[in-house]
Amino acid sequence: MARLRFIPAGGALVEVTTRTQHGRLLLRPHPDLQEIVRGILARAQRLYLPPGTGICGFCFLSNHYHLLIRVQNAGQLSAFMRYVNSNLAREVARLVDWRDHVWARRYQAIVVSEEPEAQESRLRYLLSQGVKEGLVSHPGDWPGAQSVRALTEGVPIEGYWFDRSKEYFARRRKEDFERLKYATLESLTLLPIPAWDALDPAERRQRAIAMADEIAAQHKLARRGREPLGRDSILRQRPHELPMKSDRSPAPPFHATSREARSALLAAYRAFAGAYRRAAHLHRAEGTGAPFPPGSFPPALPFVGG
Repeated sequence: MARLRFIPAGGALVEVTTRTQHGRLLLRPHPDLQEIVRGILARAQRLYLPPGTGICGFCFLSNHYHLLIRVQNAGQLSAFMRYVNSNLAREVARLVDWRDHVWARRYQAIVVSEEPEAQESRLRYLLSQGVKEGLVSHPGDWPGAQSVRALTEGVPIEGYWFDRSKEYFARRRKEDFERLKYATLESLTLLPIPAWDALDPAERRQRAIAMADEIAAQHKLARRGREPLGRDSILRQRPHELPMKSDRSPAPPFHATSREARSALLAAYRAFAGAYRRAAHLHRAEGTGAPFPPGSFPPALPFVGG
């Protein structure tokens, strides 16, 4: 049986990754794509994530993107990601004239433990996108959609959600309309990672600035005098091209710093998976009445809340 979608009871910080088909550069930075990405994320958060949950950070590279997101359960995450990936896929295909699947597979979600070290490590990893690959010299230099300025400067994140149905009918009526006539301005407010809940906004920004500067200094040493690819070269990439190399290292089941935290998450998952498999066996044998555990997706049945 494939690994089940699992969020611990009470909710968790989750790192989400989605990759493009064949690793093609379909998300190559483009001004129009940036405002669309921000608009879709903001609208999805407003529609699907209740207070106390939300996005903590994001970065869209040319062939994949990362989110850090606080959610209460797997059903909430699924609804949010379904909205984001379906809307974004249509917009990306339209912008780059792509007629195949945009995403290689369903999003990958990895639960981050409650340890402050683990959560800060994943935020650092998100901020390092584009720098660790040798594309730009500082996290804030990445020209695509990202949350570095919001984290380090408190800059608001705004984008547009375009009602393509209204645009379609307007064209059918032969209406001559401006680009933003059927667009809605959406605003996204980032949540702090849970480990930073007790900090005031100024201290969060200072910690994010320190992280970004440390990342830039660390990778400058690692490049040994070689210059990064740079903004202009990134923008000249063709979206249908395949990358020269891809990272295919296996993803861990959870992000944790200590063995104890990792073991606790694995034990919780095994208990959840065991209950699910027993329920699935009863469901196959009896057809109805199988008690699936809360937070699961039974086959051909609605998500089990609670």
